[in-house]
Amino acid sequence: MRAVILVPTLALVASAMVACGPIPVNRAEQQCLDRAKSAVKPRGTIRAGIDSNGNARTGWELELSSDYIMGRDPSAVFDTCVYQKSGQPPTRPLYSFPEWRG
Repeated sequence: MRAVILVPTLALVASAMVACGPIPVNRAEQQCLDRAKSAVKPRGTIRAGIDSNGNARTGWELELSSDYIMGRDPSAVFDTCVYQKSGQPPTRPLYSFPEWRG
C-alpha cells in the first residue's frame, strides 16, 4: 500500500524539480535585463484622475530593488542573474543589448 502512495508523490516532486531547471541563455538574458534596469534607479508610477462622481483620485507606486539599495553594478547583477537562471554565463555584455539604457 505504501508503494502506491509513494510513486505518485515521487512523480510530483520530479516534475516540480524539472520546472525549476535551467532555461536557455537567450531567455535568461531577456529576463535579467529588467533586473539590471532595477539596479540603476527606482521606478514608479503616479496616477491622477477624476471618477464618475467628480471626485479626484490619485495614487502612486514606488519600486526599489535590493540591488539598487546595495549599490550593485547593473552589469554584475545581469551576469549573476543569467548564470543563476541558465547555468551559463551571458553570451554578450549587458551594455551591448539595444534594450539597455542604463
